[in-house]
Amino acid sequence: MDPGSEAAGTRNELTSSRRRFRVLLAILAVAVAAILFRRPLLRGLGRTLVVEDAIGPADIIVVASDAGGAGALEAADLVAAGVAPRVGVFADPPDAVDREFLRRGVPYEDVAARSTRQLRSLGVALVEQIPRAVAGSEDESRVLPGWCDQHRFGSIVVVSTADHSRRLRRLLRRSMEGHPTRVVIRPSRYSPFDPERWWEDREDVRIGIMELQKLFLDVLLHPIS
Repeated sequence: MDPGSEAAGTRNELTSSRRRFRVLLAILAVAVAAILFRRPLLRGLGRTLVVEDAIGPADIIVVASDAGGAGALEAADLVAAGVAPRVGVFADPPDAVDREFLRRGVPYEDVAARSTRQLRSLGVALVEQIPRAVAGSEDESRVLPGWCDQHRFGSIVVVSTADHSRRLRRLLRRSMEGHPTRVVIRPSRYSPFDPERWWEDREDVRIGIMELQKLFLDVLLHPIS
């Protein structure tokens, strides 16, 4: 064999070995980084969903339609703390199942009625039902400006679930633009979504992924909100 060819083959083999070694090092570095920074990255994503405004005295506390019992508990705590004397809850339209219960003569308790009962049980004497039915955050953002104008509210506190708080604030900032009412968002401390450990719970993972997608889309459509 030609000594030159043999030397060239040895060099090519060494070069190939070094290349494989660098690729393995890069893969190892990525794996180590993923292990080291996985928790901080996921925690940062969870915190992205949550926002909490500074709260002062307000005219009324409004419980978002999807806040449920966690929203009622938070609203009752805010009333007890002297933030506002009364709480507003959204009426919700009955679905097909609700209508069937009504047709059969079974008493129907919508979300507003249930929230009202819970709030009064928690010591909140003044509970107002926002008369227009809503089916979600988009509807809430359309209903609130006119309702606040009608009642001449100077400021309101909207209680939301933790995972939904930032997107709801973006929606309300757009819808309340040009109206005199100041709106602040309060994520319920009783919300089951934990931004610090959401990836450890299957239901939180589902909620987190859905809300991150919706928030990302909202930012794309309304980057200045």
